[in-house]
Amino acid sequence: MRARRYFKGRSAFVGPSLLAILVMILWSACYPLITIGIAYSPHLSFAALRAGLAGTVLLMVAIYLREPIPKGWAIWGWICLAGLGMTGLGYFGMFHAAEFVAPGLATVIANTQPIIAGILAYVLLGERLAARGRLGMLIGFVGTVIIAAPKFLAEDARATGFGVLYVLLAVLGVAGGNVAIKKLATRVDPAMAMGLQLLVGAIPLTAIALTTENPREIEWSARFVVSLLVLALPGTALAFWLWQSTLRAIPLSRANVFSFLVPIFGITIGTLFFAEPLTWPVAIGVGVAALGVYVATRCEPAIGGVPRQPLVEQ
Repeated sequence: MRARRYFKGRSAFVGPSLLAILVMILWSACYPLITIGIAYSPHLSFAALRAGLAGTVLLMVAIYLREPIPKGWAIWGWICLAGLGMTGLGYFGMFHAAEFVAPGLATVIANTQPIIAGILAYVLLGERLAARGRLGMLIGFVGTVIIAAPKFLAEDARATGFGVLYVLLAVLGVAGGNVAIKKLATRVDPAMAMGLQLLVGAIPLTAIALTTENPREIEWSARFVVSLLVLALPGTALAFWLWQSTLRAIPLSRANVFSFLVPIFGITIGTLFFAEPLTWPVAIGVGVAALGVYVATRCEPAIGGVPRQPLVEQ
C-alpha cells in the first residue's frame, strides 16, 4: 500500500516532465531550421513570419475548439508581457546576436535564463527553489559552460558589446515571458493564450522588419517554405502549447531546469543529421548538464505519496 502511494505521488511529476522534455526537443530542432531559413530571408522578417504564422494557427485552433476570449485588464496585461518578452524581445535579441557574438558565448549567456527566471518566480510567484533544485541548476549551468567552451575559446570567437546586449535582452525577455505564461497557465486555454502572445510579439517584430529590412528580399524557395512551416508549426506553435500545459502542472522553476537539455539535444541533432563531430569536452559537458537536470528534478522519497522535499517550496 505504501509503495502504491509512493508511485502515485511520483507520477504527478512524470507526465509534465515528459512534456517539458518534448518541448526542449522541439526547441532544439529550431536552430538548424533557423540556419536554413535565414539564408533566404532577412533575419527579423523571418522571425516575424515565424511568430505570426504560429500565432495564427494556434488562435484558429482555439476558435475551432470554441475557447473563450480572455477578459480583464490583468489577463491581457500578462498576455502582452508574454508576447513582448518571450516572442518580441526573445526573437529580436537572438536573431540579431548571431551577427555579433560567437555561438559559444551566446549559449553560455542564454542559459542564465533559468536562473533569472527562478529569481523572478521567487519575487513574483512566491516559488522558492529548494537546496537540491539550486544545486541541480548550478550543475546544469556548469555543463552548459563546458559544452560551449570549445567554441568560446576558439580563435575565431567574437563578441561585441552590442552582441552581448542582444543576448541579454533575449534572456530577460524570455525569463519575464515565462513568468507571464505561468500566470496565464491556469487562467486561459493554452492555444488561446499562446496564439495571442505570439501575435502580440509579432507586431513589433513586423514593424522593425518593415523599417530596417526589405521583406521583398525573401526568396520563397521550397527549402525556405519547408523550414518556415516546420519551424512555425511543431517548433513554435506546438512547443508553446505544450509549454503552457507543462506550466499548468508544475512550478516554473522546476520546468525551466529542463532548458539545460536544449544544448544536449542540439548537439545530438547536429551529430546525427549534420555530421558534426562529438568531442570529449562536449561529451563531458553533456553528461554534466544531464546530471544537473536529474538532480534538480528528482524528488526525495515520499511518505504517504507526498514528496518530502520538492524542487520548489511554496
